[in-house]
Amino acid sequence: MDHSRINNRWPMAREGIPFIIISAGLLLIVLLAALYYASVIAGLAFVFVIYFFRDPERTPASDSPASVLTPADGRILEIVHIPENHSPTGLPAVKISIFMSVFNVHVNRMPLGGTVQEITYHPGRFLSANLDKASKENERNEIAVQATDAGKIVVVQIAGLIARRIACWVEKGDHVKAGQRFGLIRFGSRVEVYLPPETRITVQVKQRVRAGETVMGYLRDRGIEGLRKG
Repeated sequence: MDHSRINNRWPMAREGIPFIIISAGLLLIVLLAALYYASVIAGLAFVFVIYFFRDPERTPASDSPASVLTPADGRILEIVHIPENHSPTGLPAVKISIFMSVFNVHVNRMPLGGTVQEITYHPGRFLSANLDKASKENERNEIAVQATDAGKIVVVQIAGLIARRIACWVEKGDHVKAGQRFGLIRFGSRVEVYLPPETRITVQVKQRVRAGETVMGYLRDRGIEGLRKG
């Protein structure tokens, strides 16, 4: 587990430091060269890089142990029931897909607390992340978590048309907490969560959500104290 990134106290993700240095250097060069129009473009690029890699603190909207937090900022693309032969959990599941534009915070957070069982990387294409086929054809990283008293869930980081780098800061065997940072995808992408089919979903398609803050749903019939009844 990369504690320096997971417990980040900076206002931006450490993954962005090289990009900030490069964009700042470029801005300095064009300013020294007195290239007005180029300096405007370089200045905008510098501001955008800082904005893109921002990493704000988040407070969950619910502290119930049964609540499932959103793993990514963005817009809900779809909520569908998946049969076991198409689910990375190996069981029937509810899949929730979230699209992150280049204007969203790109630091990903854990939906639930538990233990990381497996991390599986799949090379692939770089189709636009808002396309359905991006789920299976794009480069992606699957993180299986055995949630406390809640069965197995899988979070999938999916690269997009511009995104070419998936960062995962946890490892197999790590114990994670709900809302904890676990990774980042650069420059527009998609994150999916596979939950037990009996989960009571509380978000809707097209809804805007915030990682580690918005509650996507509540687990059912798993013997968890504090479970909300639907």
